Amino acid sequence: MSVDVSLSPVASAHASSTTSPISHAAGSHGPAVIRSAADIAQLVNQGGARVSNAGWIVAIALGGVFLDAYDLGALAFGLKDVSREFHLTPAGTGMVASAITFGAIVGAFLGGYFTDRIGRYRVFMADMLCFVIAAIACALAPNQYVLAGSRFVMGLGVGIDLPVAMAFLAEFSKLKGRGNKAARVAMWCPTWYAAICVSYLLVLLCYAALPSSHSALLWRIILGFGAVPALAIIALRSRYMSESPVWAANQGDLEGAAKILKRSYGIDAVVAADAERVAPKRPATWRNYGALLKGIYLRRTTLATVIAVASSFAYNAVAFGLPVIIASFLAQSMLTTILMSLALNLLFAFTGGLLGVRLVPKVGAWKLTVLGYAFQLTALVGLALVGKPDGGGQVAWALGFLALFLLGQGFGPGAHSMTFASLSYPTSLRGVGVGLNQTLMRASSTVSLFLFPVLAATLATKVFWVIAAAPAIGLLALLAIRWEPSNYDVDAEDF
Repeated sequence: MSVDVSLSPVASAHASSTTSPISHAAGSHGPAVIRSAADIAQLVNQGGARVSNAGWIVAIALGGVFLDAYDLGALAFGLKDVSREFHLTPAGTGMVASAITFGAIVGAFLGGYFTDRIGRYRVFMADMLCFVIAAIACALAPNQYVLAGSRFVMGLGVGIDLPVAMAFLAEFSKLKGRGNKAARVAMWCPTWYAAICVSYLLVLLCYAALPSSHSALLWRIILGFGAVPALAIIALRSRYMSESPVWAANQGDLEGAAKILKRSYGIDAVVAADAERVAPKRPATWRNYGALLKGIYLRRTTLATVIAVASSFAYNAVAFGLPVIIASFLAQSMLTTILMSLALNLLFAFTGGLLGVRLVPKVGAWKLTVLGYAFQLTALVGLALVGKPDGGGQVAWALGFLALFLLGQGFGPGAHSMTFASLSYPTSLRGVGVGLNQTLMRASSTVSLFLFPVLAATLATKVFWVIAAAPAIGLLALLAIRWEPSNYDVDAEDF
């Protein structure tokens, strides 16, 4: 069954301009001659020099994703201690727990716009400062209000970061082959799971190292540690980080884009005297959010949104409830629960994410996401049928289904929800595209995190039947809209 990749008449009309060789000023080995923003995009799509700063830029952008995941999950094992220290009511506990998600919703919407408006580099640097300030403030918080406010600011940073990080990953990667745009964007998934594993390991380290009399400091150490990678990223920025050359070219700054190509890729490029120096075809305004719901972008936005919301709802219900689920299955100590959660995330979710990165250049994001949702649907139906495990055999089946769910999440919707969100739009709309996607996804996360405990208390293990609706809806959306973003030159739609 073939997948339609030709939904864009605009890109088809410009295929010749984005695939033809760029002329050189002095023979075959002279500098590339830039005559338009399309030439800049073509040079990036070809992959640039073998040794360049582009890899560092991708790594730094992934460092931002690492911070997102770490900060979102850092309080998972410390919320009871916070509640005890500040004598919180259930409403106060909810305020502290949810502050970061509400901040992320606001941050994603604002970050999408400003990423397109003022550029990727400026937004990314401001975002890192948010992480540093918020992490330190959380660690030193004297009361629940300062802690909740700091977590809200941290959430702003989390929300802002993904639109700009995805833009960097897409715009500093080649179009096809190993390590292409789809594979680089999908790297956000194993990076996310690595951060979750690091937070678990840090909890274990502090759990073992801190004397019982100082155990109340555990949550402060975990939250404050988030400033360390943010400071490391800030330290690396001056040497390696650059503005996106494709974004700079789209603003009409061809000279600036040529300098970035030299710095980031080692590509010698000169701007022709007769180059097209035009204003952006689609200037960054708030109206661009509306453009996502028109023309060819409506179908893509619909599919990317359904994938993100369905993936987020199911993953949050299972993964963030994983310690509770495992404890109910095994009736073991807190330490065993943490170790089992760590093992399942590392062996299946993280490994699945790496598989998604490796396979997407050849298999495509659409097929991998379909298969991932099929794994998840099977796993959730299996968990619902097993119910409360009775005996070692049923416990093994239940844990096996959890592993299957996390593996499917890793190589399927987990990895490629961002592939669809980032590579469904050209440079001029990428920020707002990811921003809208993340705004809706964060809202879904908030709902699922609220509903899961309520539904689990009411339905017990029958709650898995409810969660199973999410991958089922994702599968139906993929079958209805056969859009494949991998190996497709979506940036040509700007030209």
